[in-house]
Amino acid sequence: MEVSGYQSKTWKTVLCHTVSLLTLGAPLIAFHWAPRLAVRAKCRRCPLRQADWVVIRKTAIRYFRFEGLRYVWIEKRQSYCLASVLDENQTCSDIHRSCCGLSPQEQSARKKVYGPNQIDVPVKSYLRLLVDEVLNPFYLFQAFSVTLWFCEAYYYYAVCIILISAISIAVSLYETKKQRTTLRNMVSMSVSVTVHTASGEARTVSATDLVPGDCFVVPTDGTLVPCDAALLTGECVVNESMLTGESVPVMKTPLPEGPPGASPAYCPEEHKRHTLFCGTRVIQARSYLGTEVLAVVTRTGFCTEKGDLISSILYPKPVNFKFYKDAMKFVLFLSVLAGVGTAYSIFILIRNQVPMGQIVLRALDVITVVVPPALPAAMTVGSLYAQSRLKQRGIFCISPPRINLAGKVRLICFDKTGTLTEDGLDVWGVVPQENGYFLPLVHELRRMSDGPLLRCLATCHALSLLRDQLIGDPVDLKMLESTGWAMAVGSSGWRCRERTSVAFQGHLLSSFQAQEVPEGAAAEAQAAQLFGTRVLVVMRPPPLVEQPYGTKRTTPLAVLRRFPFSSALQRMSVVAKPMAGSGPSVACLKGAPEMVAGLCQNDSVPADFSQMLHQYTSDGFRVLGLAYKPVAAVQTFQDAQELSRCPKPAAPPRPTPACPFAPLSGWLTFLLGRRSSVESGMLFLGFLVMKNVLKAETAPVIHSLRNAEIRTVMVTGDNMLTAVNVARSCRMVEAKEQVVFVSAAPPSHDKPAALRFIPSDRPTEQLEGSYQEERDFLQQHSCHLALNGKSFAVLVEHFPDLLPKILLQANIFARMSPDQKTLLVRSLQDLNYCVGMCGDGANDCGALKAADVGISLSEAEASVASPFTSRIANIECVPIVIREGRCSLVTSFVIFKYMALYSLVQFVSVLLLYTINTNLSDLQFFFFDLVITSSVAVLMGRTAPAVELGPERPQGALISVVVLGSLLLQTGLVIAVQAAAYLITVSQGWYVPLNHTVTAPENLPNYENTVVFCISGFQYLILAVAMSKGQPFRKPLYTNVVFLMALIFLYGLMTWLTLYPLGFMTLLYLKRIDDMRFKVVLLALATLHFFTAFVLETALDHGLLSWVRRLRPRRTSKKLFKRLRTELSQQQAPWPPLNESLFATAKISMASR
Repeated sequence: MEVSGYQSKTWKTVLCHTVSLLTLGAPLIAFHWAPRLAVRAKCRRCPLRQADWVVIRKTAIRYFRFEGLRYVWIEKRQSYCLASVLDENQTCSDIHRSCCGLSPQEQSARKKVYGPNQIDVPVKSYLRLLVDEVLNPFYLFQAFSVTLWFCEAYYYYAVCIILISAISIAVSLYETKKQRTTLRNMVSMSVSVTVHTASGEARTVSATDLVPGDCFVVPTDGTLVPCDAALLTGECVVNESMLTGESVPVMKTPLPEGPPGASPAYCPEEHKRHTLFCGTRVIQARSYLGTEVLAVVTRTGFCTEKGDLISSILYPKPVNFKFYKDAMKFVLFLSVLAGVGTAYSIFILIRNQVPMGQIVLRALDVITVVVPPALPAAMTVGSLYAQSRLKQRGIFCISPPRINLAGKVRLICFDKTGTLTEDGLDVWGVVPQENGYFLPLVHELRRMSDGPLLRCLATCHALSLLRDQLIGDPVDLKMLESTGWAMAVGSSGWRCRERTSVAFQGHLLSSFQAQEVPEGAAAEAQAAQLFGTRVLVVMRPPPLVEQPYGTKRTTPLAVLRRFPFSSALQRMSVVAKPMAGSGPSVACLKGAPEMVAGLCQNDSVPADFSQMLHQYTSDGFRVLGLAYKPVAAVQTFQDAQELSRCPKPAAPPRPTPACPFAPLSGWLTFLLGRRSSVESGMLFLGFLVMKNVLKAETAPVIHSLRNAEIRTVMVTGDNMLTAVNVARSCRMVEAKEQVVFVSAAPPSHDKPAALRFIPSDRPTEQLEGSYQEERDFLQQHSCHLALNGKSFAVLVEHFPDLLPKILLQANIFARMSPDQKTLLVRSLQDLNYCVGMCGDGANDCGALKAADVGISLSEAEASVASPFTSRIANIECVPIVIREGRCSLVTSFVIFKYMALYSLVQFVSVLLLYTINTNLSDLQFFFFDLVITSSVAVLMGRTAPAVELGPERPQGALISVVVLGSLLLQTGLVIAVQAAAYLITVSQGWYVPLNHTVTAPENLPNYENTVVFCISGFQYLILAVAMSKGQPFRKPLYTNVVFLMALIFLYGLMTWLTLYPLGFMTLLYLKRIDDMRFKVVLLALATLHFFTAFVLETALDHGLLSWVRRLRPRRTSKKLFKRLRTELSQQQAPWPPLNESLFATAKISMASR
């Protein structure tokens, strides 16, 4: 709104009253209906501080909607911005302060800015869809063609095209309407939520009325989440498969508030473990304090995560593929050719003294002949067949244009866990530490004595019970299973004590008899009595009868607080409490060993920490660090929730030779909020060692991809040495190939950012020899670079000039966050790679969407997380998609060339007949276009992909020597054969010249028309065979049985029409020719054309193409990665420079140290 100040003026007031008296009160009436006019008439404008009257004018919010998103005018920025940017600087503390809710006035004002909370999928009426479809250039051209054919009395063909177009339009409208309706039904939500208002009352509203800042209640029995919201209290188990394709439910915990004045900014990606995303389903919710689980709305409508994905479906990113651009250029070329043909037709028809009306119709008819109306539809045939074959193999595609793009993939990025290796890891054992030394590996965790290590294994996880079944991360499930401990929650059914004995879910704590008590509130009361406080979950040891001999564990543990795993922090922790009187509460930590060691007291980390970690990770094991510390101050559930009020640590621990990792100290973690007081000053317990079992299909698939010269890259959040071992195990890195670690350090104090290349398998001192030794070493060994997420971040920021060279050889990326995976894919695309990405859909969503070809391994039929979704739970789907992509791309080329040659054959036939003042009949056009060409074009795309994935790649450009050379030579051959047939005909003794004073169709049948019809009919079939290429990208033609049978039938039909037309003579307007020898000559000419066309096409594909490439000068590749590869191969200095430090400066310089 706009507020203006006004100050009263006496003379203006007197003047107004005088005028009112003289006009019988007319101004007073105007002032009554428009009070602002009275103020302006009696007062003058002034600053607000001097005003005794104010005029408040409501201003309309200026906004527009584009692709579902609302853009509002922001005066401060002087631009239209997404409405969601208004909350960009919101901190976690700001969100927590929203727990009181909004006032009705504020809620109304926000609704005007943000709009209703709905993802509106527009579903047009059939009439509107029909108008949009008919106005498509393809159908406009068809309408023009049909009108022209009616004028030329081509009724049969025109009516048939109308019927086919009508059926095609009807099917298209039905499918479009059905898809949009299905999508709208899937997106729409009729959910009611309970919202807290600023006045303290709770009211039920429709989900469409929610605005950012609303605080609503999450029902304990679950609900469909109607918006993006930050969880404030309680825990929620959420199914996010709709967004990520990940079928394992996720645990959501409250958003950390952070200390006053230092609260971090809220980011849905960074705080996704505390965010409920729109479209996901809360399976169950549990409150911490009070009786309600609360969440605050952060995003609504299309600004939500679900809205973003729906928007990508409704308004997909255009596929930037050279094939489609070249196809449009070639259509323009055909249009130019049609113009030339039209000019020639006009000249010939005028010379033949054809009436002007006929000249116009015939000339325009040439355009419909040269530019085939069915070309756009025919080019999609290959993709449709490929999509159908992929679906039969359990691979679903929601973006058919991406299938052709898959045929050009040169690099595939793979996630490791769940993609290359099994999702569920097997526990190999634990390596305890005691008094600063590692003890031998313990394989049987059930035989461990009771102590901090066992308690950490039993409690430090994010598992939950859903209908008496454990759900959560597979690693946590395996870890808990190996200990033999079990989980119980307050509502799972408790056994209470009789007299003074207690039985806890079947586990006897005394020898007295136990009895059942009601569940629910009584069970929670029993838990509170047992532990002296409310609890989240209870972990109980196995019954005594199931415990190994010599062990006796009877004390259950209660989890009071969970800090879930974070990819950015690389760890998780819990606060657990034993039974009342059994000892203090403890904080348990689990995560990346380097991160855990950095949070521990230096004297608790063994001196040989690095060596022991290297030993297990280099053998391919996945290693997690474990730590704990007593937290005596935490006695109750309330204490655990108030951990953020603990004082900040005094000073950070320092790195030691035993732990050379940069520690994330308590001082720094204090800035991260509530976790700081728990995850600092820990005591190191040891390692949890898990077997990273490679999937049986991984190594053969990687081997086949490398044989096909497709780069394979591993992108994982796991340890570097584990990633290297898996890479060697799956043959991503062969035994004889060298791995060089890329270590990049950020700038610190007076030192610039530094970069160093360290060989993995050879001692450093052996590499510090002469320049020639290093050069020989790099020449003899294929080099693979490996780097972690921290080094990648330093490279992106401080070494942008070296990043492309490193990415050219880097095949292993470890400790990568989800955002870094996405950035890596885009960086590889900047090198002009066509990039594929294969992951399990959980932490890989960003990379899957950014990749040219994203393949999500998911049980869902289709996931909006990526263009391809595979139910095949391994990477066997990758070569299948690539083979289908190559087959589809080649098929698109084949059909495009065939349709172009079909037009050119008919173009030559029509111009030849125009020259002698005749033409093809209506049914002859019908026969060629529908009986032969349409059936051939549809069936030739059914050929399946080749079984083997070879190193050759299909070309992606239509404007190339091969394609244009093929079209030019085949067209020349068509002209020569038709001209030869015509000349042979006119040289026959029985030939009777055509009466040039009569035009078609009045001069039909005639000898010229009949001969051209017969020979061109064979040409359509000859070109179909010549264009139907098989190996190396498709199976041979004879494997396409339906297409083969159609060709045999059509060849037989054309032979019959040539030799014995019989009843077809009248129907097709064919002239009777009794000279059998002449007919045999025509068949011989067609046979000669067949062999010549086939040999010509084979020569172009093999020898002739190589010969042309040798003749022309070698051109610089347009692809950046190829130019870099050439540059590196030609430079004198070895790359990478081993054991040299590169420093980032204004201009990157190299210096040896």
